[in-house]
Amino acid sequence: MSIRLDATDRKILAELQRDAGQSLDEIAKQVGSSKTPVWNRIRKMREAGIMGPQTVILDAEALGFEACFFVLIRTSEHEAAWQAAFLKALQSRPEVQEAHRLAGDIDYILKVRVKNARAYDAFYQALISEVKVHNVTALLSMEEIKSTTALPI
Repeated sequence: MSIRLDATDRKILAELQRDAGQSLDEIAKQVGSSKTPVWNRIRKMREAGIMGPQTVILDAEALGFEACFFVLIRTSEHEAAWQAAFLKALQSRPEVQEAHRLAGDIDYILKVRVKNARAYDAFYQALISEVKVHNVTALLSMEEIKSTTALPI
């Protein structure tokens, strides 16, 4: 389903990105509308697939996940069976917050959030025991300067 977004739709999306826990009344007030039209617009945008599930953003450090690694993976394997095994290995690991297949010298980049370096090593050992990789480089994030899930709508 294709949907055209107008200025009000974009304001609603911006408000939901800022805080999806707001009441419909609060969102309506912020976008200059009333509750029922806002609800109808949200419903239509959900049905069109513009919005996914609503979640809560947790503070990783407050929960003890103090280490964030960016893992660069090069592989010499590109067969469908290897890719399926790799995908299965990544999806079964909650430490992997993001995984991207890249163009260029690096085949994949992962964002891995763990409690510490030992936990990363356990993750690494488990991953390489399941799938063959040519080269793995792990980069420890020293400081998170910016992190957002908001799109610039």
